[in-house]
Amino acid sequence: MQNDNLKYESSDLFGRVVSILETSRTNVVRSVNSEMVTAYWLIGREIVEEMQQGDERAGYAKKLMEQLSRQLNERYKKGFSIPSLRLFRQLYRVFNDRNATCGTHPAEFATQCVVNSAGFMPSLGWSHYRALMRVEHQDARAYYEREAASNSWSVRQLERQIHSLFFERLLKSKEREKMEARLESGEGSLKPIDIIKDPYVLEFLDLPESHQLTEDALENALINQLQQFLLELGNGFAFVARQLRITLESDHYYPDLVFYHIRLKCYVVVDLKLNKLTHGDVGQMQLYVNYFDREVRGSDDNPTVGLLLCTEKNDSMVRYILGEENEQVFASKYELALPTKEELEEELRKERFLIEETIAQYGAGNDV
Repeated sequence: MQNDNLKYESSDLFGRVVSILETSRTNVVRSVNSEMVTAYWLIGREIVEEMQQGDERAGYAKKLMEQLSRQLNERYKKGFSIPSLRLFRQLYRVFNDRNATCGTHPAEFATQCVVNSAGFMPSLGWSHYRALMRVEHQDARAYYEREAASNSWSVRQLERQIHSLFFERLLKSKEREKMEARLESGEGSLKPIDIIKDPYVLEFLDLPESHQLTEDALENALINQLQQFLLELGNGFAFVARQLRITLESDHYYPDLVFYHIRLKCYVVVDLKLNKLTHGDVGQMQLYVNYFDREVRGSDDNPTVGLLLCTEKNDSMVRYILGEENEQVFASKYELALPTKEELEEELRKERFLIEETIAQYGAGNDV
């Protein structure tokens, strides 16, 4: 029976529920940030202290890092390369003014380690502190850390302020109030979902990486179609990964598709470009090919192949960048077993037209 006396404002209820959810998400972000950065700082401290107490013979530090990296990756599978361990060590050295107390017994060590109240900003993640570590002067670093936290800067916004030497210009400026007012802009500010997109968080929490976090509807749909197209060719393609992350120091790269060609015995890296091909795109594919050849390719594998897919390009530009002898990018060496450039480009044009028509009909906000 309907209760005529039951009255409520649905908009007020909705607003209260949204407030609860947003607050909870923000608290989760802060918790993850705090735990992750603190853990890396503590790891860095352990490495530094172990090295200080270790063997003075040449090569001891290198062997220590290699052994620790190997043991951690055997247990956690990823996230503890030697460059990562060096960054943890650097984090401790740069922020050695932060203190922590820990239990002495191994069983108590992790649960009783607490960084003091003058610790890290809970709203800033590991990516933020990686950027801050590159700031040489302590006063400038403290300023950027404080402003990034109080203004909810994204990593990109923080890096923009650092690279523009905002702190140094602020010290010299006669119009400090106007310059500081520029920092109030919310452009690029950190949202709870942003930290889940951070690959470091995925590693820390052992979450699966999802290409859906980084692609828009058109690109996602095109890659879906091209992946299926290549597999349906039946020429020996074995699917390896999609949006596979390649980390080189502080930079991340994501080739769209990676296959292994069973007949050719080589990796095939595929990248999709929706706009006109640039020299940067070609150089990036060359980076992918070189990386797979040096880091992934086995002793029995042939050289890696790179396929750049686009509907518009400057052939002369490509030829001058790669050289006349290039046989890997665009797969000129393996044309008999791989689809031709013309076949791939025609498939791309066809699928793009169909997908754009679908998006226009149903709306870009819907799943494609």
